[in-house]
Amino acid sequence: MAIVHYWLVTMRGGERVVERLLHLFPHAEIFTHVYDASAVSETIRERPVHTSFINRLPGARRHYQKYLPLMPMALEQLDLRGFDLVISSESGPAKGVITDPDTVHLCYAHSPMRYLWDHYHQYRGSAGRLTRLMMTLLFGRLRHWDMTSAARIDIVVANSQFIKKRIAKAWRRDAVVVHPPVDTSLFTPAAVVGDEYLWVGQMTPYKRADLAVDAFNALQLPLLMVGDGEMAAELRKRAGPTIRIIPRMRFDELRHAYATSKALIFTPEEDFGIVPVEMMASGRPVLAYARGGIRDSLVERKTGLFFERQTIESLIDGVRAMEAWLPEFDPADAVAQAERFAPEHFDAGILAALEA
Repeated sequence: MAIVHYWLVTMRGGERVVERLLHLFPHAEIFTHVYDASAVSETIRERPVHTSFINRLPGARRHYQKYLPLMPMALEQLDLRGFDLVISSESGPAKGVITDPDTVHLCYAHSPMRYLWDHYHQYRGSAGRLTRLMMTLLFGRLRHWDMTSAARIDIVVANSQFIKKRIAKAWRRDAVVVHPPVDTSLFTPAAVVGDEYLWVGQMTPYKRADLAVDAFNALQLPLLMVGDGEMAAELRKRAGPTIRIIPRMRFDELRHAYATSKALIFTPEEDFGIVPVEMMASGRPVLAYARGGIRDSLVERKTGLFFERQTIESLIDGVRAMEAWLPEFDPADAVAQAERFAPEHFDAGILAALEA
């Protein structure tokens, strides 16, 4: 059995899915474009990891995304002869491997490649002149390859209803939905909750941390922001006296922040969104932008509220609505909802998809 993952240079949601697949299939071998053993978990390091030729190119561990045009060729050179089952973990290019006729290929799609499809104009608009030119020249061919390689998959699994729709639009394939695993047992509610709201994530443009800064500056309410990234320095300058920004926390500190914060502010349009589920497992509600995979996890007026537009005014209205609704919130409802995404549900979903 083989697991194909786009790159292994950090531990985020996609890599946690790989970890859980290794729990299901402990003898699996891993194939990837770029591998940094120091950046991944022991669970991954314990398995054989095979890399494409991208791993040997200059600066691949840091600048792997610049080699995107070469990745289709690199995937097709990976030798997967003799494997009975291949599971590709797709967000960057992973699904385009060539398998034996009798091999079952299941693709677990975190998303079709965003920079090729619905986020193309956003990425292109923020790129430099040379990168924009290369995107214009190359991305049409990459989209064609992305669609044709989707035809090689036997079973398509999406991580949310939102991604199921993206897959239908980009690949013209139907998908079953299996939500990603969230280890809800690691989180517990606290007896005492503070007055501070919480924002957690990478401070990159699509996460819209700027909305939280501007809205809480206007509201003059306390907000703790945990994260780093290309926008962090600018946001620190913009943040007023009621906003604290911490680049990173130890896991025990983050668990405490989840459990003792008034509510989570979730500003991006995400494929699924693991942080809101972790917050609910900690017994606290979520105020989220009303698009994306969050629609699968947040139950409005039970585990949180939505705000309708990615604007400062809409978020401010959402925070005011949260302040008014909080006396009705029951932490037990949030914990019970989070349990729907515990790892054993992911396991059962993957096995059911293979047996269908």
